[in-house]
Amino acid sequence: MQSSHSSDHSQQSKKAAASGWIGSALEYYDFFIYATAASLIFPQLFFPKGDPTTAIIASLATYGVGYVARPIGAFVLGHLGDTHGRKKVLLWCMFLMGFSTIGVGLLPTYDQVGLWAPALLVLMRLAQGFAVAGEISGASSMILEHSPFGRRGYYSSFTLQGVQAGQILAAAVFLPLAHYMPAEQFNVWGWRIPFLLSFLVIIAGWIIRRTVDETPLFKATDKNELKRRSPVVEAFRDSSPNMLRVVCMALMNVIPVVATIFGAAYAVQPAYGIGFAKDVYLWIPVVGNIVAVLVIPYVGKLSDRIGRRPPIIVGSLLAGLFAFAYLYAISIRNVQLAFVMSILMWGVVYQGYNAVFPSFYPELFPARSRVSAMAIAQNVGTAITAMLPALFTAVAPPGSSNIWLTVGGIAFGITIVSALAALSARETYRIPLEKLGERDAQPMPRNEYERLRAQADLEGRYAKS
Repeated sequence: MQSSHSSDHSQQSKKAAASGWIGSALEYYDFFIYATAASLIFPQLFFPKGDPTTAIIASLATYGVGYVARPIGAFVLGHLGDTHGRKKVLLWCMFLMGFSTIGVGLLPTYDQVGLWAPALLVLMRLAQGFAVAGEISGASSMILEHSPFGRRGYYSSFTLQGVQAGQILAAAVFLPLAHYMPAEQFNVWGWRIPFLLSFLVIIAGWIIRRTVDETPLFKATDKNELKRRSPVVEAFRDSSPNMLRVVCMALMNVIPVVATIFGAAYAVQPAYGIGFAKDVYLWIPVVGNIVAVLVIPYVGKLSDRIGRRPPIIVGSLLAGLFAFAYLYAISIRNVQLAFVMSILMWGVVYQGYNAVFPSFYPELFPARSRVSAMAIAQNVGTAITAMLPALFTAVAPPGSSNIWLTVGGIAFGITIVSALAALSARETYRIPLEKLGERDAQPMPRNEYERLRAQADLEGRYAKS
């Protein structure tokens, strides 16, 4: 009987992790094809051509608008995730993201409809930002609550491994188009292909996510209680200090901004005078993300042994330092050095934070308000970083000196704030699942934790055989 239970739980853990991985990959494919296009081609398509600097700033600002919509989506989708279930909210996120991304691929350009073009672009980006707000918090909570004992960090890390895979897919779709299509055809209709392919994303995501069971913790909640309570109110009332910590840690989104948004505009836009070929530059984040996909599960597993805080603190500070070197490599037009710095910054050290926060954030909150608290706090933090591409361009515009030093200094200062927030949080990896988020919850003694963890691993191997 125990073997049957262990086998069923193991299967559910794997299905939840696979659903989180694939669903996040599909949704963030949608999100990052917009990011790529906003850096590479939208300045020429959706904005007036008279002032290239203004067009770049405006295009990157539309990228930021998606993050502005995320806190709003977090309130709505977080509430739904805590009252209607983790599974349902993930399906809703996926459908809204897919259809809004298809909408971008159907938009007319500035030459066709004038100012309606950027207005419609902003509307679609708002819908994207609203949808993605519930993805990571919902997927992380679902995986965490399905995870075997002592493996929460490892299993939850697959959410962010999926996000990195989605970025690889986004850039990989653009690479052959940018390389093989004539520039005129690519700017007229070729750029639309990756957005229209989101139709396949909707179908694949629905097939995968509808087969996952709701988590035992949510199913055990009294249905009458679900109708009465407000998870958002509970989150602010009971978990405000930890929500503030998550806001500050989520400022680490500055590293993806530097790596894939500002870095792309800095490297390829003619106004900056760097002159990287678009198809060549697209390989830089692709290689960094491939390395990240390989690194993430190992860091997640490490956090189950040494805790969540050490990888986050070390990863945050080192990623901030490598931001300097990465931008410097672009400034001296050294493609090879930019590749190396991208791999070190984005592919390796940043994953100390990136692989661990999907377990650390939800572990800070009780199950009753977990999705709401994490979604709101994380998305407020990322919204603060939303306008950084435009800010970077404003404080270090094309033609200014030491752009790499100015932008790199701001990025490093932000990563220090994130590291300090992690340092101030309590360690969570040895706190039992049902006690997470409780103020008086005590971590298990290390010896007991390791004993039960080894026992759970043995039962998992026995069930598998």
